[in-house]
Amino acid sequence: MKLRDLALHYVGRYATSRKKLSDYLRRKLRERGWEGNAPADIDGLIGDFVRLGYIDDAAFAAARARTLAARGLGQRRVNEDLRAKGISEIDANDARDESAAQKWQSAERFAQRKRIGPFAIEAASEEQKRKQFAAFLRAGHDFETARKFVNASPGEEVEAD
Repeated sequence: MKLRDLALHYVGRYATSRKKLSDYLRRKLRERGWEGNAPADIDGLIGDFVRLGYIDDAAFAAARARTLAARGLGQRRVNEDLRAKGISEIDANDARDESAAQKWQSAERFAQRKRIGPFAIEAASEEQKRKQFAAFLRAGHDFETARKFVNASPGEEVEAD
């Protein structure tokens, strides 16, 4: 199978970024070897795919940020994920802005999913609150937002700043 065919199959099947496609193709070359006379031009192939619109890192970043926010993950986790996926700072700007705008809704979804604070059935003990607070921070939410949700009583309305 040719390198271009592998790349086409991959972008046709998965939403991807430049880095993810590059990593995939390099791994396939290591596994299968390369029989061409000249070295494989992975960067040139990826450049062609970008020009053709098969790969759009900014659109990938925006979709990824929306998915993570829908799961209730905070802005810090979104930024870490985009960096790990190899999205450049420029391509990630709009996704970061959208994530910042959805900060409160994302935290609310997280609290609801984990039954924290206003979404709990009964008030949490101090030990449970510490664990819930740590979970909020691991999910990428800031200290103040986590504090507001964790300290809220079941059924209480939590107000955004």
